[in-house]
Amino acid sequence: MPDFTFADLMQFFDRRPRELALCQAFVRQVLDACPDTHIRVQKTQVTLENRHGFAFVSLPRRKVKEPTIVVTFGLSYRLVSPRIWQAVEPYPNRWTHHVLVSDESQLDGELLGWVKEAAAFAAVK
Repeated sequence: MPDFTFADLMQFFDRRPRELALCQAFVRQVLDACPDTHIRVQKTQVTLENRHGFAFVSLPRRKVKEPTIVVTFGLSYRLVSPRIWQAVEPYPNRWTHHVLVSDESQLDGELLGWVKEAAAFAAVK
């Protein structure tokens, strides 16, 4: 059972209703796919975790034209896709990937598949 409320998300996304809606849709999808997920709403990000954090939602640091959230997840390899906005390897064989999401249609099976893979990776590291 998640240890947060959607009111926590409302506070995080204060005055950003479109970003709130995107985050809520993403969180619901992840909870449906990975029911053992715990969620923590922190000052700078929303953390989705099992044994470790495997996906994160934050706001872009740079100004963007349309309401956007950043979905971040970790894998053991670098994912190559035009959807990946940025990928870094902070530790050997631990790649952090960032995806910009500005429309609910981008919260699709491909992104959810990557997040499920990240959850499995986090559970065994």
